[in-house]
Amino acid sequence: MTRPLPELIDPDDSGHPVPVLWRRHMSARNVNLRIDPRAGAVILTLPRRKTKLDGLTLLREHASWVRARLDALPQAVTFAHGTQIPVCDVAHEIRHLGAKAPTRLLPGVIEVGGDVAFLARRVMDLLRHEAQIHLGTIAQQKAEQSPIKPRRVTVKDTRSRWGSCAPDRTLSFSWRLLMAPDFVQDYVVAHEVAHLLHMNHSPRFWAFAETLSPHRIRASTWLEHEGPRLMRYGV
Repeated sequence: MTRPLPELIDPDDSGHPVPVLWRRHMSARNVNLRIDPRAGAVILTLPRRKTKLDGLTLLREHASWVRARLDALPQAVTFAHGTQIPVCDVAHEIRHLGAKAPTRLLPGVIEVGGDVAFLARRVMDLLRHEAQIHLGTIAQQKAEQSPIKPRRVTVKDTRSRWGSCAPDRTLSFSWRLLMAPDFVQDYVVAHEVAHLLHMNHSPRFWAFAETLSPHRIRASTWLEHEGPRLMRYGV
């Protein structure tokens, strides 16, 4: 499925337009504006009874904030030969070794085979596969301390959530967590496993989550500052 291209809009008539992606959300109550680090664009979400004019009004009111946030985004990093990317917060260099070479993750290196034209896709597939195994293993270990077990664990390329717990007990995580430090992975997985027992953020939830991982503050702080950087890989 082709992703929609952003619309270039100059919210303050400065001569420097910003990329805007429009969304329609039938259950939303208000016009919502946020920055999507992965797309490097503004997301403007419109409720059922609001128009683009309402979205443009909000964009103009927050033009300075929007420009500051977009300017602060880390540079996008494409998956290419010679590029270094973190795996569990350790730098790994991508190396294309030719058509007949396997694609695999080694200490400090991601070796990629096949046609170089498909290198980025092969790296993405490899990282998603490794994230599925790695995060799934952590989830199963954490679930040993919970009376309710996950039905399954999946990885996705989410834009705004690092993890989620569905009512059917499916745990989902952003594959980009594979690039984060161990303590961040530990906390995000523990948070979602705790939701298997408490589908809320009550005191009992936080108490149980704390027994699963002691890294809440440290991990939350890291994601707040470094999360946008992870979103800029492979875009």
